[in-house]
Amino acid sequence: MSQERRVSIAEAKNRLPSLVHEAEQGTSVELTRRGKPVAILLSWDAYQRLASHHASLNVYDAVMRWRKEAKVEELDINPDEIFVRDQSSGREFNWE
Repeated sequence: MSQERRVSIAEAKNRLPSLVHEAEQGTSVELTRRGKPVAILLSWDAYQRLASHHASLNVYDAVMRWRKEAKVEELDINPDEIFVRDQSSGREFNWE
């Protein structure tokens, strides 16, 4: 199970080698500026998992993956009754 820790950028400048080591061990490090999160330090493996998962996934593939994982076809539902597209013509618009 990965852990997370929060560190200011000023502190991170002084402790970068040890923070990188913690990231390699599975602890993601949230970097903050004036108490607000601005970046995350994480291991290369964790980054690769995140990047590869999203890089090749388009909306259609994501929906199809979700349908398969959720076993939508096995449920006794009609997706057309749940996911209804707005059939209105929308608002009026004039280019002038």
